[in-house]
Amino acid sequence: MAASSFDAALARVLRHEGGYSNHPADPGGPTNKGIIQRVYDAYRKARGLTARSVRNLEDAELREIYRRQYWDAVRADELPAGLDYAVFDAAVNSGPAQAAKWLQRALGVAADGQVGAVTLQAAAGADVPGVIESVCDLRLAMLKGLRTWPVFGRGWDARVADVRRDGAALARGAPPHMMVAAAAGGKADAGDIALRELAKTPEAAAGGLAALGALANAAATPGPLQWAMALAVVAALAFAAWTFIGRQRAA
Repeated sequence: MAASSFDAALARVLRHEGGYSNHPADPGGPTNKGIIQRVYDAYRKARGLTARSVRNLEDAELREIYRRQYWDAVRADELPAGLDYAVFDAAVNSGPAQAAKWLQRALGVAADGQVGAVTLQAAAGADVPGVIESVCDLRLAMLKGLRTWPVFGRGWDARVADVRRDGAALARGAPPHMMVAAAAGGKADAGDIALRELAKTPEAAAGGLAALGALANAAATPGPLQWAMALAVVAALAFAAWTFIGRQRAA
């Protein structure tokens, strides 16, 4: 069985969730890193712990809640790459049962809100990027119908767009957008900076070796000409990477 992608998926989810909030229009009430007070109270009660503010949510508690109540609830470890993240993020935002129904409708199986053998079998043989598109379409359609859309709609729209893009990239084996931004010097969370993802493509591997060779040569024989050549190679590599990413998005 393939290694779980839970950690990477959680990092992407937390990028959207932010920190503590208690927005008056949010029916969930006090929320910290996507965990609402009611869920936190139930978690602590089940473990015989006293209730306390979700502001005091610990990292270990956060990981366990996300893992057990959302990731495991939709059996994400058994879903194809990219689809696991898309369904997980939907479960966090709208509940596991609703996320499962979107997945099942996208796959054309009975939508009972429980990811079981039939759903997993259908997912295994599906056009995964296409299923991700359908899940995101269904999700966005429901969100637009909520009375809180005027308040939170802009953020939800951007979030679903990110899930759509990064989920499809993962399904195709390409590095998600935020990973590329981080590698290029842009802003991204530590969980998204996964250079091993870049190394999965022949273009990235060959280009990286060329750049390292040029820089090593410049360091061994320092001089304006050598450094100019090294910089030219790095610039060419950046252009090649940009072109490759564009092809992946268009595919």
